[in-house]
Amino acid sequence: MNKKRYVCSLLFSLAFLLLLTGCGQKQEEAEGTDYSDSTNWAYLEADETGTEADVFFICPSVYGGSEDACNMSLTDEDTKESFVGAINMEKGIYEENTRFFAPYYRQIGLNVYEMPEEDREPYLEIAYEDVRDAFDHYYDNYNEGEPFILAGFSQGADMCLRLLKDCFDDEELQDQLIACYAIGWRVTEEDLEEYPQLKMAQSEDDTGVIVSFNSEAEDVTDSLMIPEGTKSLAINPLNWKTDGTAADKSLNKGACFTDYSGAITEEIPQLTGAYIDEARGSLKVPDVSPEDYPAGLSIFTDGIYHLYDYQFFYRNLQENVQTRIQAYGAGR
Repeated sequence: MNKKRYVCSLLFSLAFLLLLTGCGQKQEEAEGTDYSDSTNWAYLEADETGTEADVFFICPSVYGGSEDACNMSLTDEDTKESFVGAINMEKGIYEENTRFFAPYYRQIGLNVYEMPEEDREPYLEIAYEDVRDAFDHYYDNYNEGEPFILAGFSQGADMCLRLLKDCFDDEELQDQLIACYAIGWRVTEEDLEEYPQLKMAQSEDDTGVIVSFNSEAEDVTDSLMIPEGTKSLAINPLNWKTDGTAADKSLNKGACFTDYSGAITEEIPQLTGAYIDEARGSLKVPDVSPEDYPAGLSIFTDGIYHLYDYQFFYRNLQENVQTRIQAYGAGR
């Protein structure tokens, strides 16, 4: 599959999922999800042996939403199929020498992001309730003291950060955390001040830290992830610097475009360089165009490369996961 066919395929899938905008009345909260039931896990690799770490992965948004349901139903088999596919697109970054855990959860629909931020929260709380319950079940029943990585993209990154804020003032959890890859959502200085357990990555091999960035064109000044006037914190996945030092595209070890099976359909070494905009904290991506990589959703304008955060820097992220796992092991 070439680049344009990949983009068209991805956008078709997302367009199919994006349904009506609006939810009417807030839906009744169902009882919490039972994570002792293996069918509530997209991946539950509890029986894998000989691994160096666990990965607890939180899926990005795949549910469109409807007028009467702002949170995904876990009986919606079609959306669950897309849910697994979206995980597979990024799983290859994390799966070497790890056990992989990824729960289904009542994620919010894309239509919720059309709402004012304060109106989204009741629906996000339902999603987070599942994520928290799933993590608790994983930790109590499967972790057995193993080091682990938290990872997520987009809504999944938001859920990762909520989990860090809610649970990781616990020193035992902090000590087991290799890193949290919360890519495609913002982390602010105010977050760090309020939650001292949040620590941003400062290099390629520090541990117990958050790896985060949001990709966009050089002229973008506002996005869902980083509203205008907000500054996020970030690290550049090409040179692992947190300032505006530009990383040339020669440092990009491979942009990889994947399908819903996780197969790499196209790989482009040295696709683009990147640098951090020190005013916004976004990751500016100068060597690609919105014409080739359109935003793809009505909640984004062209030039917001959110859909490609993982894809543009796939090989560098894949290598970095192993670097941090090894650094964690060397520090024990």
